[in-house]
Amino acid sequence: MNVLILRAPGTNCDTETAYAFQKAEAKSVEILHINRVLEAPQTLDKFQILCIPGGFSFGDDIASGKIFAAKIGNHLFDNFRRFHEKGNLILGICNGFQVLLKSGLLTGNPLAGSLNATLTWNKKPLYTDRWVHLFAEKTECVFLRDIDTMYLPIAHAEGRFVPKEDELEQMKQRKQLALRYRADSNPNGSVFDVAGACDPTGRIFGLMPHPERHIDALQHPHWTRYFTPKQLKDGIPAGSGLKIFQNAVRFF
Repeated sequence: MNVLILRAPGTNCDTETAYAFQKAEAKSVEILHINRVLEAPQTLDKFQILCIPGGFSFGDDIASGKIFAAKIGNHLFDNFRRFHEKGNLILGICNGFQVLLKSGLLTGNPLAGSLNATLTWNKKPLYTDRWVHLFAEKTECVFLRDIDTMYLPIAHAEGRFVPKEDELEQMKQRKQLALRYRADSNPNGSVFDVAGACDPTGRIFGLMPHPERHIDALQHPHWTRYFTPKQLKDGIPAGSGLKIFQNAVRFF
């Protein structure tokens, strides 16, 4: 079971995302620049999980994830679709979620001019860095199996999920709105408190929070309130984000 972490200029969460998959006992994890895959799209055949991590790809010029998404949408869309149709998994975290939506891999096809949802500026148009409470809906999402709630950090300025007017109900019916902020924890004004969405198969998933930043309990901002040195003597408990990576690996 091999994992590809796909990066671009400005990506800055690739190393810790790779480490999270290693902690989840993936067989191998490789970080590759998007240009390497553009040169040789058959490279995707080596992998079963593809992850686009967080950061500011291409400096977030035009809009967050837009240029990265355009490279995929214009040159690799069919390759990514074939990768998915083989039964493989695709994960996008923060900037990666923006890329998945704007490339059309999650909903709509940009080549046909039909993106059905996007991630845009936070309702209060500021960069927001904080921890949020989340809950998982009952969906087919592979990454959220056996997860009810999570507490994860966010760090974004363009994380407000906005679907087309008639698309929200359709996404609800298709059970795509897999991860939501607790109502009092919505940091950006996302419609329906959406923090993450999957495709109808549950094998493509994007989320704005960063699970790779809470893979062990010591990353929790209040860990000293919950754990004493005596409790930690036998090992550090897992953080709530690790389960996402374990679910992906165990799927195979």
